[in-house]
Amino acid sequence: MTGRPAVPRRGRDRRARTIPAPPGRPRFGADAPEVAVIGGGIAGLAAATGLAERGARVTLYERERGLGGRLAGWSTDLADGSPVTMSRGFHAFFRQYYNLRGLLRRADPSLGMLTALPDYPLRHSSGLYDSFARVPRTPPWSALGFVALSPAFGWRDLLRMNPAAALPLLDVRVPQVYARLDTVSAADFLARIRFPDAAQHLAFEVFSRSFFADPRELSAAELVLMFHIYFLGSSEGLLFDVPDEPYPRALWEPLGRYLEGHGADVRTGTEVSAAGSSGPDGPTVTADGRTRRFDALVLALDSGGLRRLAAASPGLCDAPWRERAERLRTAPPFLVSRLWLDRPVAADRPGFLGTSGFGPLDNISVLERWEGEAARWAARTGGSVVELHAYAYASDDLPAAQDRLVRQMHRVYPETAHASIVDQRHEWRADCPLFPVGGFHDRPTVRTPHPTVTVAGDAVRTDLPVALMERAATTGFLAANALLERWGVRGQTLWTVPERGRSAVLRALAALGDT
Repeated sequence: MTGRPAVPRRGRDRRARTIPAPPGRPRFGADAPEVAVIGGGIAGLAAATGLAERGARVTLYERERGLGGRLAGWSTDLADGSPVTMSRGFHAFFRQYYNLRGLLRRADPSLGMLTALPDYPLRHSSGLYDSFARVPRTPPWSALGFVALSPAFGWRDLLRMNPAAALPLLDVRVPQVYARLDTVSAADFLARIRFPDAAQHLAFEVFSRSFFADPRELSAAELVLMFHIYFLGSSEGLLFDVPDEPYPRALWEPLGRYLEGHGADVRTGTEVSAAGSSGPDGPTVTADGRTRRFDALVLALDSGGLRRLAAASPGLCDAPWRERAERLRTAPPFLVSRLWLDRPVAADRPGFLGTSGFGPLDNISVLERWEGEAARWAARTGGSVVELHAYAYASDDLPAAQDRLVRQMHRVYPETAHASIVDQRHEWRADCPLFPVGGFHDRPTVRTPHPTVTVAGDAVRTDLPVALMERAATTGFLAANALLERWGVRGQTLWTVPERGRSAVLRALAALGDT
């Protein structure tokens, strides 16, 4: 299969930034190189796509049986005999994710696999309830509208705030934001601003929890960058889309077929044990006991995977690079519990609810509100499929942690206390990257000391305003672009949210904080 590489589309934000593709010829001819991509998550799929579309001979190695990385899914059978798909839980596909959505358009140009959720509600145990459904999307009206509509902000609370401490929020630029705030924790930054406690829980901790991290450990620069991406820097808003079927069916199986149609060799269930780049004839990859040589290599692994590979590969890049890779840290463990209940939750329960003040419970999803597989099971049985998340939740007693989540669900949705659990699945993981205070300069970049080895993933350092899944997709394309540029082949055009504050007046105010 051949064809013109797709270009990501910006959304409604006319100020979205274009990152031009490196120039060059459209695609390889008979000189097509062989490239290995290690990792079949979002970053690896983006890198493999950018390369295969231009005629490179790509071999994609993925340790697990399916693609998707931390968004993979797998089959399991419930106690009632129903075959279902389990995953590591809910993810929101925001409209600011231009490059991720561009990747998904390869499988469906219309993005018909995504469906919009009507709201992003947040509930505090005190009874306060916030919603983003009626908040304007264009800054600064988005922030003003949120304050005006939120019950967490009162006039006395506003008067007690420290506006000078909030000035960095008004003009966020990368990498300058790291120079200003990477040595400060997210918790300390919020304390300086003196936000009302409820507002802090309902608004800002939502962002910090997106990193599966305790705000006391998270770099304030990452928190402020998130605020720019979703709130003050972009007019795409805080509402989002979700896949209408489980991840493998909706996303990764179609994208895998797309890659194979472009000649890629997709090897799932294949773990790479070592890699090298010191030889004169190109990088090497060792998998299944066999070492193979390539013309180039993309390392698209999570933090733990990159750390392990660097430790096992003395010939990969150079010693200082490997030492930095081995210092990468992972965020604290998180728990995902999915429950198949014998009766429905109340009809007015939202598809997704962020929570605060309910012990370890960070959010509740009602899957049949949007996912076809869950909706079909609920319609057939009269029940509900509910998913509970607890982030940054270290515990040595997993059964007790699971029970605690269920008890908190009963507090939030009391009708579930009367339901029986038909079956349940629990995923206890600790493999998300941690962005610790002061850690920015130690993180890997897309380019490495070896010109034929690049790195991609959500832990990778980049000078673009991207985060989470969008950072994974963006750095995947950037890793491919770096190799393509070396070979004189035109790369992938990318988009990001604006690279600075939107208002000249607000940028001038932010500059006061530097004087």
